[in-house]
Amino acid sequence: MSLSHINENGEANMVDTSGKEITARIATASGKVTMKAEVLSAIANGQTPKGDVLATARIAGIMGAKKTSELIPLCHQIALNKVEIELTIDSDGVAILATAKTTDRTGVEMEALTAVTVTGLTLIDMIKAMDPHAAIRDVQVESKSGGKTGDWKR
Repeated sequence: MSLSHINENGEANMVDTSGKEITARIATASGKVTMKAEVLSAIANGQTPKGDVLATARIAGIMGAKKTSELIPLCHQIALNKVEIELTIDSDGVAILATAKTTDRTGVEMEALTAVTVTGLTLIDMIKAMDPHAAIRDVQVESKSGGKTGDWKR
């Protein structure tokens, strides 16, 4: 099996995407931040010491997606057309669903994953004094579409 990020000398290498076709591409990733029930209640009721936890985390996730190529060494800079973050409070935490869209030569899976992770890190930062046991869990790609390899769904 040939690895796309390794050159003929076995060195890490950025893939040349210049010959790839520009197509619409979408990726969705998910994750969760688990926390105490009383912290979830405080978030839902807008009673956290640092303000609107969900709004801050959502914006941070969008900003994180835009910085993916600066954080992940071999990622390409791509033009993001949209990043959407859905946050859902459930019984044991906040579920995160991030969707990234582009019209470019390479996929947006890493941008969606980065959005989920930065959203989760921000949630933890906003509540860490209230729940030092809060944790980011199960970050994964859920689906992707577009490009040479086509559609994929978990």
